[in-house]
Amino acid sequence: MESTTTGGPFVHDTEDGGIEIRITGFGHPDARLLTAEVQQEYVRRYGEADLTELHPKHFEAPAGLFLVAYLDGEPVACGGWRAKEAAPFGIRATDAELKRMFVRPRARGRGLARVVLRRLERTAAEAGRTRFILETGTEQPEAVALYASEGYEPIEKFGLYRESEQSICLGKEFGGASGV
Repeated sequence: MESTTTGGPFVHDTEDGGIEIRITGFGHPDARLLTAEVQQEYVRRYGEADLTELHPKHFEAPAGLFLVAYLDGEPVACGGWRAKEAAPFGIRATDAELKRMFVRPRARGRGLARVVLRRLERTAAEAGRTRFILETGTEQPEAVALYASEGYEPIEKFGLYRESEQSICLGKEFGGASGV
């Protein structure tokens, strides 16, 4: 059931364990809180924050989306996608890049990342995107395992860290609005 509140469109998904998912935008305070936490996770795992340039406008419809998942009113997970233009390194004009997937440590193990990922895939397909691409890394084995279990496969490295041995780039075809 979709509704609109001052926090933006949201979904109460009983099949997803009572999770409330809100399309917040990247600049929303809860999104900023969670993305700051994921940056600290990168520092802990890689020694520095991700330096990829991101702006709230990258995640505005129709060229993107950012959402936050809540349990009992608390923001516990986030993720977004942004449209890509055809570019070197195998990036196509119908690609969407997955960014800032994160679940707070105390909320892990409940399938939240999978719920968020599938919702992001569905919204990207509805927006006419045909493939998700993403960059993760060797120090995030749980992320790599999640993506592999959801059908993501290695693609040509792209982005700021394409020369890094720790970089892993993955992609998944989903065929637009009817493909997810």
